[in-house]
Amino acid sequence: MATADIGLIGLAVMGSNLALNIAEKGYTVAVHNRSPGRIDEFVSEAKAQGLDGNTIPKYDLADFVQSVKAPRSIIIMVKAGKPVDDMIEQLLPHLEPGDAIIECGNSLYTDTQRRFDYLKPKNIGYLGVGVSGGEEEGARHGPSIMVGGSKEQWHNAEAVLTAIAAQFNGESCCAYLGEGGAGHFVKMIHNGIEYGDMQMIAEVYGVMRDGLGMTASECGDVFKKWNEGPLNSYLIEITGHVLHAVDADTKKPLVDLILDKAGQKGTGVWSAIVAQQMGVPATAIEGAVAARSISSRKAERVAAEGIYGRPNRVRSDVTLDDLEKALLAGKIVSYAQGFAVIAKASEEFGWSLPLATIAKIWRAGCIIRSRFLDQMASAYSKGDASNLLIVPDFVAIMKDAHPSLRKVVAGAAMGEFPMVCLSAALSYFDSYRQAQGTANLIQGQRDFFGAHGFEIEGRGGDLHGTWPSTLQNKAAAPVVEE
Repeated sequence: MATADIGLIGLAVMGSNLALNIAEKGYTVAVHNRSPGRIDEFVSEAKAQGLDGNTIPKYDLADFVQSVKAPRSIIIMVKAGKPVDDMIEQLLPHLEPGDAIIECGNSLYTDTQRRFDYLKPKNIGYLGVGVSGGEEEGARHGPSIMVGGSKEQWHNAEAVLTAIAAQFNGESCCAYLGEGGAGHFVKMIHNGIEYGDMQMIAEVYGVMRDGLGMTASECGDVFKKWNEGPLNSYLIEITGHVLHAVDADTKKPLVDLILDKAGQKGTGVWSAIVAQQMGVPATAIEGAVAARSISSRKAERVAAEGIYGRPNRVRSDVTLDDLEKALLAGKIVSYAQGFAVIAKASEEFGWSLPLATIAKIWRAGCIIRSRFLDQMASAYSKGDASNLLIVPDFVAIMKDAHPSLRKVVAGAAMGEFPMVCLSAALSYFDSYRQAQGTANLIQGQRDFFGAHGFEIEGRGGDLHGTWPSTLQNKAAAPVVEE
């Protein structure tokens, strides 16, 4: 007899913690894993936490599916890519019309859309669900959950997913966002914003360490203090803890021993690519991805320093207050760019993504949760946020903070501090607020060599200049290699 409210396949760290979270909220969850030994380990974990009464371990896949009440909701927690497709094919013979597969990994949204389209004619729902908050703390005690896919099957799983999500002022940080790949798209951009946020924090830390001569512990104290003010956020909070950590063997600051090579799993790259494809500037995300790529070339960087010499760290008059305001301004630009990408995707794919709701479900549980997301949610609710940089609340913050961002970026340039993201944020801000830019020259150049046309206000578009014909011919002539 089917007794489980929901099923879950894949009992690695995140999967097992989600299952325990479900059980703790009073729902019965059936669990399955390719490796029987991992099922045994999970049973022991559930028993130790007094949750074994709400868990049903199943070693056979068919038995597992049959143990879940129809219409079934089956969460799969397997590696993105081919393993997800393989698991879908394994499940299909055992599913019935109206059942749903809920994929909670970091799949590329186009893969999710493809799977949604594949299963829809079979009357099997497919939910691509973005889950943020970390494999341990978030998954176990309440992540932010971004749901996309079949709306009907979402309602079947709604009670469980809403219950296990983080809470903010009594509201669940879980929401249905749209069909197909909508949920995984929003999670992808969440991760892109996260990349930018982390890189900006690292750039400010670099000025503290190498420009102001501060120890890791002193830097940690500053971040802990900042977390009590406008910068209050999960990433600022954990930065303080990371900088205070001490290596057990050497008794040195742990951060000073960690190799400066940042890893990445692809979501930041995907975010940068899709922003470019949609013609939406997301320079903070792009900069963060590039910075991680540069960091991975450790041997090349060491060799380059040997050629050019160590950076000449010129001390400037940049203060900790300047750094705080610069980081605040940079973060706002990063969020503005991320939401602009989401808005464009909503328009392009017909998702009608609820921007206010997205800001709300990011207020708790997720990695980029921060104090000003509540202000963002309010701005989008009023419908006055074509770009966060022109929303009154954020205009006031940026007017106060951008002089410090400018001072920090200028000081970094003179002091030879790499500042990929904060400088990108400043350039975006200056470009966005400039009524008369320099693209008029570019349009003239494009018309000169390619007759692409340009527009003159009051005269319309598709106009052309009268250019020197000899130079035009030279520009168009093929280059002959000798």
